[in-house]
Amino acid sequence: MLQQTQVPRVIGKYKPFIKKFPTVKKLAGAKLADVLKEWSGLGYNRRGKYLRDAAIEILERHKGKILNVYSELVELPGVGDYTAKAVRVFAFNEPDALIETNIRTAFVHHFYSSVLQKTAIADSKILPLAIEAAKGQDQREWHWALMDYGAYLKRSGIRNNHRSAHYTKQSKFEGSLRQIRGAILRELHQERTLVQLPFAKGKIQNAFAGLARDGLIVREKGKWQLA
Repeated sequence: MLQQTQVPRVIGKYKPFIKKFPTVKKLAGAKLADVLKEWSGLGYNRRGKYLRDAAIEILERHKGKILNVYSELVELPGVGDYTAKAVRVFAFNEPDALIETNIRTAFVHHFYSSVLQKTAIADSKILPLAIEAAKGQDQREWHWALMDYGAYLKRSGIRNNHRSAHYTKQSKFEGSLRQIRGAILRELHQERTLVQLPFAKGKIQNAFAGLARDGLIVREKGKWQLA
């Protein structure tokens, strides 16, 4: 849920989601439409589908056991390098080194503020520092602290994202494909017609095509519905 979504938005959705799907088995056995209904409001609905797909794989391939090995975690649907490491650190307190926006801010501020290289700082340069700094730490507390510290630096006016080689500014939400996709899914959740969506016809068609491609909706008997 925290992938590309701010904590305040996640807080209101996390507990209801866990209450609805308290176990891997419950989530794996749920209809995708029910999962997406609980996910509604978080955006990037593919993450909800990936989470259910990951639960199915954990149940079928690993007998429902949550993994703590990086090489196995990273093979799950929707799980990349950062998420695999985050699960290891926060779920299992395993040693690893995380780099995300707030942690990146902290390391750039302290290790690159007085050097000649001011921009295009690659995570590959930060990673050895992060690995060394994490040694001997309680992994959960250390990374929680780094994230909080990076957020504090940002609130204080120190913003280093633009100095990272990996930084890309998120596109405007209003009128975007993300907004249209979310609007379509909300209407389908509530079983309403889609004739009054206030967007350009071409964008709506592109949104439908993308949602179908991602396996979030299907067309049956001439009508679109949740997969």
